[in-house]
Amino acid sequence: MSNNKKMVVNAIKSAENLVFLTGAGVSTLSGIPDYRSKNGIYSQFNERPEYLLSHEAMVDEPAKFYQFIKTMYYPNAKPNLIHEKLAILEKKQNSAIITQNIDDLHQKAGAKNVIAFHGSLYQIYCRKCGGAVPYQTYLESDSHLDCGGQLRPDVVLYGEGIKQEVVDSALRLMAEATTVVILGTSFVVYPFAGLANAASPNAQFIVINEQPVELPFEHLSYIGNAKDIMAEL
Repeated sequence: MSNNKKMVVNAIKSAENLVFLTGAGVSTLSGIPDYRSKNGIYSQFNERPEYLLSHEAMVDEPAKFYQFIKTMYYPNAKPNLIHEKLAILEKKQNSAIITQNIDDLHQKAGAKNVIAFHGSLYQIYCRKCGGAVPYQTYLESDSHLDCGGQLRPDVVLYGEGIKQEVVDSALRLMAEATTVVILGTSFVVYPFAGLANAASPNAQFIVINEQPVELPFEHLSYIGNAKDIMAEL
């Protein structure tokens, strides 16, 4: 085991209060492509994905919005080693997950202490009457049979704000953390990346990612696949 890898593993094992900030890189092993890489979901479309995945597109061009968001569904994806190890870690140590991911795989792996910062693709409701429907129904049509309203997933779109109770819960976890692990994310999307500012000045930061992540303070880092670290925990 390389010295840096060993330091990262030992730091996680010895942490008193862990918070994992996870992103798309955690789910790529489950067959879910990330968003921004050359072969990611965003690369399949000519128009700006930030528009296609926006509140504006949902309202003004619902067909385009619906076509785009359906490409984000991978209902047969299973939790991988990273999801499973984080769920096990929760039983052994005081740990929590704040995730950008909207695929529910942390929860499917059995993790209980999870904040889905951007919501879930698998929670669907009607914009007109508020009624909930199964995601399978949404994948067949974005029109609510009961009232004719537009169905949508309970995810945060571009142009929408994070729910205040979600922000408050995430900030509380960050303030209590002794060790923060940035895992499988480039950590450039705000306000998620801004959560780092809520940590205690004494908190230790660790980055585990395929590419380097720039942070304005000292941190441990392992540049490589997160499963290499998880296999040692």
